[in-house]
Amino acid sequence: MAKKLHVVILPWSAFGHMIPLIQLSIAFAKAKIHVSYISTPKNIPRLSKIPPELQSFITLVPFPLPTLDAADRILPEGAEATVDIPFEKMDHLKAAFDLLQHPVKQFIADRLPDWIIIDFAAHWVVDIAKEYGVPLAYFSPFSAAKNVFCGSPENLYHAPPSPEIFTSPPEWVPFRSSVALKEYEAVRWHVGVYEVNGSGISDGARLAKIVSASQVLAVRSCNEIEGEYLDVYAKITGKPVIPTGLLPPEKSRTKKTTDGLGNEIFEWLDKQKRKSVVFVGFGSECKLSREQVYEIAHGLELSELPFLWALRKPSWANTDVDALPLGFVDRTAKKSLVCLGWVPQMEILGHPSVGGSLFHSGWGSVIETLQFGHCLVVLPFIIDQPLNARLLVEKGLAAEVKRDEDGSFSKDDIAKTLRLAMVEEEGEQLRVNARKAAVVFGDQKLQDQYLGAFVDFLKNNVAKRSSS
Repeated sequence: MAKKLHVVILPWSAFGHMIPLIQLSIAFAKAKIHVSYISTPKNIPRLSKIPPELQSFITLVPFPLPTLDAADRILPEGAEATVDIPFEKMDHLKAAFDLLQHPVKQFIADRLPDWIIIDFAAHWVVDIAKEYGVPLAYFSPFSAAKNVFCGSPENLYHAPPSPEIFTSPPEWVPFRSSVALKEYEAVRWHVGVYEVNGSGISDGARLAKIVSASQVLAVRSCNEIEGEYLDVYAKITGKPVIPTGLLPPEKSRTKKTTDGLGNEIFEWLDKQKRKSVVFVGFGSECKLSREQVYEIAHGLELSELPFLWALRKPSWANTDVDALPLGFVDRTAKKSLVCLGWVPQMEILGHPSVGGSLFHSGWGSVIETLQFGHCLVVLPFIIDQPLNARLLVEKGLAAEVKRDEDGSFSKDDIAKTLRLAMVEEEGEQLRVNARKAAVVFGDQKLQDQYLGAFVDFLKNNVAKRSSS
């Protein structure tokens, strides 16, 4: 009887990494692969629940996040993920995450798995994998286009390129930014990957070391959407690049939820016209300023479209009332709904009344939204979001809110872009393209085929132990 494959998965402590990797773990379990998923005690309960029939294949391994010695590098109490901490303490979280090296090494030594799968952060796993002869796979939760833009491992190791790369990128980048450099925080982030941070190693060096040592590069994408980028990524890295499929979250089988807020939301949605509502959500990682939130609010009001806004109360707001312009909720109450706090986003996106989304264009949210064929209005802020926005616009799948030289945006452009995407004749092709994209993003059989190809690669290359 053939030995069952055992894979260890270790994601970076950010939900944009942990969630797709728990989805990958569930997909592996369906293929009878045993998974040891390593995270921290607080993060694990916040992940998707493992279906009962698959629990015997997935072991959730909670390693406590070590405490840093330096008094000036103490993380907030209970902080174990990027969502829990202010941006200026991100290096502290990386430094604490790096101290997981010791328990992870002992775990690998005791279990000797067939594969280790990591994303960009745990660069020290490269040495562990080499010591114990376990093959390594890099998993990217980002689009292939974002990976291509970062370039080869050699580029990531070296000094940052000139700022002009963002508007005149090298030949391997098929798209260019169409707007001023200043508007994208992602430009600053991308240059920042070359800087040695408080954890002692730059993000670029982490990624370069992992990509160089990996036997395969797995990307959360598919050929139907990013075939050209997947090909270029393989070319510039010299590695096998395998799309895992989009790993879409499973669609809820029920429309209603049992809590009061959920029922209120769906009762309201039930009264709206089909495909008329804009879902607005920027998640918890985007820390929007008061000016940005207020400008979005004024733009929504000016658009005169029905909207459902899932707004996490910002840290700068003393009360729920402070989070929005004075009188905004009352003025828009007849045709819109604002929800402060968590909402059942997947169920909302699946409701027939929702027809579009105003959001940051994070890759996970793109996948969630396009599987329902909704038109996209993108307002990117951090990390990969601007690159995804450019990709989506050039594929005719999104309308991007215009920005000024200083990165600011206006209520008028919010309203104009929303109306273009949702109701105006000039936006009809965008709506048609979004519906066509749903055929790919929502095709679970297609996504399973991609996952199956990745599983076959892992099974067929178990014996290829890293010795270099």
